[in-house]
Amino acid sequence: MSRIDRLRKQNQETFEDAKGHLQELDKTGTEAGRVADVARDVNIIVSDLDRQFESATGLQWQDVKFLFFATALQCIRQYVLTKFPERMDDKTAAQNTWGHFEEHSNRHHRYYNPSLDEIITNPVPFDANIGANGALTGGGRMGHRVTAIRHDPLLGYVFGTANIATATLTNHLLQSFHIATGERGDYFRNHASTSLVLLRTKEKLFNEGLEGKKKVAASLIKEAVHLKSDMGTKHSLPVPVVSVVDAKLASGLAERGLDMLNIVTVGKQAAFAVMINMFIAMLHDLCYDGSVCDRKLYSVKTRKILMYSNTIATVSNVIVTALLEYAGSKEAVKNFDLGGFAVTLYRIVTDRKYIKEIKQEFLANEFYNIVMG
Repeated sequence: MSRIDRLRKQNQETFEDAKGHLQELDKTGTEAGRVADVARDVNIIVSDLDRQFESATGLQWQDVKFLFFATALQCIRQYVLTKFPERMDDKTAAQNTWGHFEEHSNRHHRYYNPSLDEIITNPVPFDANIGANGALTGGGRMGHRVTAIRHDPLLGYVFGTANIATATLTNHLLQSFHIATGERGDYFRNHASTSLVLLRTKEKLFNEGLEGKKKVAASLIKEAVHLKSDMGTKHSLPVPVVSVVDAKLASGLAERGLDMLNIVTVGKQAAFAVMINMFIAMLHDLCYDGSVCDRKLYSVKTRKILMYSNTIATVSNVIVTALLEYAGSKEAVKNFDLGGFAVTLYRIVTDRKYIKEIKQEFLANEFYNIVMG
C-alpha cells in the first residue's frame, strides 16, 4: 500500500471516529435536555405518580364490600359478643357457674388432712370469717376478696388449692389458719404453718397414692369453680399479685374499675377485634389475582380496609356510648368497646406507617425509571 493510500485510510478512520463522537455528544445532549426537563417538572411528575399510587390502591367495589363486611362484624362483636357483662350478687353468680352445687359445713377436723368427702361437700375454707380477729382486715371495700390470697386470679391456683386440700386459710400476709366447723358455721380455729400447708399438699400429690391425687384434683377443680364464680360478682377479683404487695392498692384499683372481670372483658374485646381483622385480611388476600396491581399495592388496599373498618366501628361505638350516657342510661359504660378502641389506635398508627413506606417505595422506583429513561 502506497503512502497516499495509508493517509487516505487514516483520514477515513479519523473521520469515522469523529463522527461517532459527535453522535455520542448529540445523544448526551439530548439526554441532558431530557433530564433537565424532568428536573424542571419534578413537582408535576411526583404529583402524577402520587395520583397513580392513589388510583392503584384505591378501594374498588369488591374492596368496599369487604369494608362493609368487616365493619358489620366489628359492630356485631361490640354489641353481642364482648359487652361488659352484668355483675351479679355472690349467690346468683355461684348458681350460674358450672360445677357449683349446694354445700354444707361439716368438718371433722384433722390438721392439714380433710377427707375427700369433706373437700367435696364442704364450703371452701377461705370464705370463713368467724373468729378472724383482724386476720382479714385491710381490704377496704373489697374485704376478704383482697385479704384472702385464694381470691388472687393467679396465686389462688396455688394457695387456694392448698387451702382446700388442707382445710386452711392463707391471708395476703401469707399467714395461715386452720378452719373448723362450729355451731355458727366455719370459724378460725388456730394458727397454721403456711409452709406446712404447701408441704402437706405436695405430699398428697406425690406421696399418698391415688387418694392423695384425688384430693388435690378435687381441690384444684373447686378453686377454679370458685374463681370463675367470684369473677362475675359485684366486687369481682383483684388484679393478680397486687393484693400480696398492697391489699389497699388492690382494693383501690378495683373500686376504679381495674378488676379481673374488666381486664378479661377488655382483653376479650381486643382479641376478638384482632381475630376479625386477621379473618378479613386472609379473605381479601385470597381474592388477589394479579391482574389489577402489584401485590404490595394490593396489600395497601387490605390495610385500608382494616383501618377504615376499625375506625368506623369505633367511632360509631363512641357515639352510641355518648348518646346513652347523655340520656342517663346505666348501660352506657357497658357498651363501650375499650379493647376495640385500643386495637383501632394500633391499626391507625401501624397501617398509616405501612402505607407511607409502600408509597415512598413506589414513588422512588417510578421516579428512578423516569430519570433513567
